[in-house]
Amino acid sequence: MKIFLLVAVGIAALAGSACSKAPDCTTEMLTKKAQDMTAALQEAITKDPTKAADLTAKVQAVTTKYQGATTADEACKAYNELTAAIKA
Repeated sequence: MKIFLLVAVGIAALAGSACSKAPDCTTEMLTKKAQDMTAALQEAITKDPTKAADLTAKVQAVTTKYQGATTADEACKAYNELTAAIKA
């Protein structure tokens, strides 16, 4: 569960840094995407705890890719990729 919290904090920081500028992805959309991603991560870890390390690596890779995100649109793309990586 520590891994999950660490990942969630990293993703929250990503979203926080990109929550302005782009009207295509609103704050409400970001919030929904964050909730969906968090639910997918919790479900995946609950379903198979042995995959936690693999999921963490996937999440870190996407988070690193979007680390310099400056728009909400980029944050939405990051959440989409994160959710897809978690569900894969």
